[in-house]
Amino acid sequence: MKNEPLAYRMRPKTIDEMAGQQQIIGPDTALYRMIKNGHVPSMLLYGEPGIGKTSLAHAIAGTSDLPFIALNATTSGKKDVEDVVAEARITGKVLLFLDEIHRFNKLQQDTLLPHVESGAIVLIGATTENPFHDVNPAIRSRCGEIKQLSRLDPDDVMQLLKRALTDEERGLGMMRIAISEEQLRKIAEGVNGDARKALTVLESIVNASDEEDGKTIVEDWLVNNLIGRVGLLGDKKGSHFYNLLSALQKSVRGSDVNAALFYLANLLETGDLVAVCRRLLVMAYEDIGLASPEVGPRVLAATEAAVRLGMPEARIPLANAVIDMCLASKSNSAYKAIDAAIQSIHKGQTGDIPMHLRDAHYTGAADLGHVGYQYPHDTPIGSFGGWSDQQYLPDAIKDVEFYLPVSAGEEKRLAAIYDRLRNFRKK
Repeated sequence: MKNEPLAYRMRPKTIDEMAGQQQIIGPDTALYRMIKNGHVPSMLLYGEPGIGKTSLAHAIAGTSDLPFIALNATTSGKKDVEDVVAEARITGKVLLFLDEIHRFNKLQQDTLLPHVESGAIVLIGATTENPFHDVNPAIRSRCGEIKQLSRLDPDDVMQLLKRALTDEERGLGMMRIAISEEQLRKIAEGVNGDARKALTVLESIVNASDEEDGKTIVEDWLVNNLIGRVGLLGDKKGSHFYNLLSALQKSVRGSDVNAALFYLANLLETGDLVAVCRRLLVMAYEDIGLASPEVGPRVLAATEAAVRLGMPEARIPLANAVIDMCLASKSNSAYKAIDAAIQSIHKGQTGDIPMHLRDAHYTGAADLGHVGYQYPHDTPIGSFGGWSDQQYLPDAIKDVEFYLPVSAGEEKRLAAIYDRLRNFRKK
């Protein structure tokens, strides 16, 4: 038992021992009441590593009277699934915990699904990937509960660390450990809500500490050294990586410089520089747009410099770009305008190209009626620098307006020109 990692030994045995996740399994939740009353529904548990998916599954198993089987979809085969089915036939019902459930192949699913549907197998699936993207719909439809777990807050982690220090059977309670409240708080705040990391760091600190008079003395420098980079958010190319990209874009859109820099830092630490640069570049045109058109070329220059420099220097031009975008005037009018035009086409709201706009660079074009085009550069120079009053959109949608300008930054000037042209055409 003591040879097993501390994080493994400290897994909760019942749902009452769960640290955090009270919004899912707290005494006031329906799931808690169901399990306490002897009913365990099939469910999917979704969330980042180390925040309690496996612990919750084991806690549910410890609270229920059902036979419990744990499998990992990355290593399990059809024979393992058949063994679970055979056990269900013998006992009448089993509780199956399937980690990395999104890795299950079709053959394994086909073997398992009828028994989940009949209730002979109660399935608890765990995944770090978004179940609505990465879990087969057949499995999702048979799981009445899809629960997204959250990272633990520091107080929950503190509770877990103190329990590990005092538990004499499973934890470190048999040892005399001198560790301060401040040192524990540093661990709790440094692991970014990851319970497994918190217990692993605590165990490593204790193992690396010196003994004096039979007491293990924890020193500050050791805590600082082992905390290191454990607080990183994200997993390269996983669901949480895309959550970080989303959070970065929404923070820039909301002009929150500090939040945007925080998410940029997390993304750069996960290591996909190209994906980050690509997202920053599209943001410059999607969210900043015509209100500050000078920002796009600056962001392009910054992302090109970042790729050429590589990490860690790439962080410097990208930080410039993010701050620039955060504080710039913003408009999504161009992005919304092109999407409105595309939507019009998808709805069949098109019509024929006006005859005077069709290609006339060949013999016989005039015979087809491709005539009447007025070349704007040949018209008298007016207030718009050469303009002709002719129809460009098809007859069926000649009065449609896709572009709705925003009165912000440079686009305020463009909006004034657009309004003058629109009003002139309506005369």
